[in-house]
This record gives sequence, C-alpha cells and structure tokens, in this order.
Amino acid sequence: MLRYLFHRLWQSAVTLVLASIVVFAGVRALPGDPALAMAGEEADPQTLAAVRAQLGLDDPLPVQYVKFLGHALTGDFGRSTRTGTPVSEMIGATLPVTVQLAVYAMLIAVLAGLLLGVIAAVFRGRWPEWAANGFSLFALSVPTFWLGILAVVYLSVQLGWFPASGYVSPLKDPVRGLYYLTLPAVILGLSHAAVVQRQTRGSMVGTLTADFVRTARAKGLGRGAVIVRYGLRNSLIVVTTIVGLQLGGLIAGAVVTERIFSLPGIGKLTLDSVFSRDYPVIQAVVLVITFAYIVINLLVDVLYTVIDPRVRVSGRAS
Repeated sequence: MLRYLFHRLWQSAVTLVLASIVVFAGVRALPGDPALAMAGEEADPQTLAAVRAQLGLDDPLPVQYVKFLGHALTGDFGRSTRTGTPVSEMIGATLPVTVQLAVYAMLIAVLAGLLLGVIAAVFRGRWPEWAANGFSLFALSVPTFWLGILAVVYLSVQLGWFPASGYVSPLKDPVRGLYYLTLPAVILGLSHAAVVQRQTRGSMVGTLTADFVRTARAKGLGRGAVIVRYGLRNSLIVVTTIVGLQLGGLIAGAVVTERIFSLPGIGKLTLDSVFSRDYPVIQAVVLVITFAYIVINLLVDVLYTVIDPRVRVSGRAS
C-alpha cells in the first residue's frame, strides 16, 4: 500500500512540474505586453523599461521560470498587473466560491445520475429506462450556457423561484447560501449527471446479468439486496472514476456558469485576467486548477484501493 502511494505521489509531482512548464510557456506565448497593460497605452519607453525590470521580464526565460516556480512553491504568485493586489489573496477570495459550486453540482450529479442509472438498469426495455435515457440525451445535447440563460429568464426573472445573480457564503448563512447556489449548481451538474447515469446503467446491466447474480437470486436473495449488494456496489468503481475526473473539470469549467449567474468565483477572475492580459493571475489560476485536478485524481486512486483491493495487489506487483 505504501509503495503504491509513493509511486502515485511521484507521478503526481512529475506531472505538476511538467504542467507548470506548459503553463509558464503558454502564458508567455499569449499576445500583448503585460508591462504595457500595467503602465498604460501612453507610457514612455523609460516607464515601460522600469515596469519590465520590476516584473522580471528582462530576464531569460529559464531564469523567469525558476523564479516563478520558487515563488509558487511558497504560495507567492506575485501581484496583479491590473490592480496591484497580491494574486494569492485574489485566488483565496474566489477559489472557495468555485469549489462550493463544483462540489454542490457534483453532489447533485452523483445523486441524480445514480438514481436514474439504477432505474434504467432495473427497468431495462421499459418506459422508465427510456425516460432516463431521454434525460441523459437532453442534458448532454443542450449547451450549459443556453440552459443557464433559459433558467435565468424563466425560473428567476419570470417565476422568481431563484435569484438571478449574487452570492452568499454557505459558511455564513447555510440556508441562503445554498439557495443562491442551487440553480447554478443544477445547471452545471446536469451534463455530469447524464454521464454518471449512462456509466451506472452500463455497469449495472453487465453485473445484473452475470452468472453469480443469477445464482444469488436462485438461492433466495431478494431483488433489492441484489441491486444494492452486487449491482450498485460494482458500479461504484466506474462512478468513482467519473466523479474524480469530472470534479476537476467542474472547477475548471465553471467559467460560463459563474459568468451567467454573476458568481465571484475563479472562473470570473480568469476571464477578467485574460481580457486585461494579467499574466501573473492567469498563470497562477491555471497552476492552482492543475494542482487541484492532480490532487483529486490522486485521492481517487487511493479510494480505488478501498473499493477494489485488486488495485493494491496490481500496484504492489508493479
């Protein structure tokens, strides 16, 4: 077990270093001059030179990368070229909003996807399966931004069931906080619920038609026990994979949803930084999201060893 964890930690560390190189190079390849964005369009050459020296843009790229990585390891991402605020403070203020939205959306996606997946597998070939598959097809086909706009227009503006915009921290006021996050979380989680539903159905159909399940039924085990003990439990490995992959994607993909519902999350911060060529914020946000994605997948791999002991065996053997 410890050898398996060490192996995964080593892979994660290497992945993070490679990702930092890609982030650093990608940000430097973006068009525009951060010194010009910070000093203003009418800045004279002396001012631009002073700003470039202050930002370290005159150093060779390898030197810039080493400085960037060294500061990032200590949590120092520099200051925003747009506002002068420390980037770590900006991320600290916006990241919790995105994490709360992503976790809430994933919770909705898992609960709805598991329920509909079980229904589709148990009632195979009948109208409940068709309804569940129809939901997944709709959720996967309609763009999230279009659903978000429709939700704001009809559910918020016309019916007044949910607020059209705004944010209240669930840590300060849990009821109002969840109320403000419910509609964005539902919109964001619909497509992910469809993926969970399809994977759960496929896994359960294969399990429920296996020989050992027929043997268990022949020995008198009830239908509900078969569904929970064999069907649902065996499908959890697939669902864990989907949740691990999509939770990181939710954090990175909440940009459009946060924009539609005016949530002060990291997605809105990213868009504002891209439009203003705020390079320190862009590279810090991308690096933090990459780190979160790697950590989430590492936790999923560890969780595999709890759900399926065969992973421990294969990890030890390798």
